[in-house]
Amino acid sequence: MDYHCANTPGGTCVFTVNLADRDSDTLVRHIETLRTAMTTVRKAHPFKLLAMVVLPEHLHAIWRLPAGDANFALRWSLIKSGFSRSLPRSEAISPSRQNKGERGIWQWRYWEHQIRHPTDLERHIDYIHYNPVKHGWVKQPTDWPHSTLHAYIERGIVGTDWGRS
Repeated sequence: MDYHCANTPGGTCVFTVNLADRDSDTLVRHIETLRTAMTTVRKAHPFKLLAMVVLPEHLHAIWRLPAGDANFALRWSLIKSGFSRSLPRSEAISPSRQNKGERGIWQWRYWEHQIRHPTDLERHIDYIHYNPVKHGWVKQPTDWPHSTLHAYIERGIVGTDWGRS
């Protein structure tokens, strides 16, 4: 059985996307630039954002593509390049990336996992929303501003005390 998102039109997948510099805070420093890049791509290549958290140097997201569409890779490529083009050139760029005309902001690849059942989806949404606590950025999930947890609370899906110990 194939578990790669690229082979499942209309699939739901969870992604982890990392910056090349894992000590950077670029994503939260430029959160509006990232939002703009994602919004632009979603208009041209729709997808449903089910959950997301943006940390300083990586992000996690769960997307569902429209029926008949399996091109997650195109969307990530466009988001990463749109974000990168909007930033000043200050990062270190390896010779191999320079030769290809690439920036040194993102890691080339991303981790992906196809969601297969409702329990898997629920576990990954919880993982994403708890991630800022796991990494020590905040004590409570609701304290992290760059998370869809806040939308889940607003819609009454979870309570304001979600994830508190």
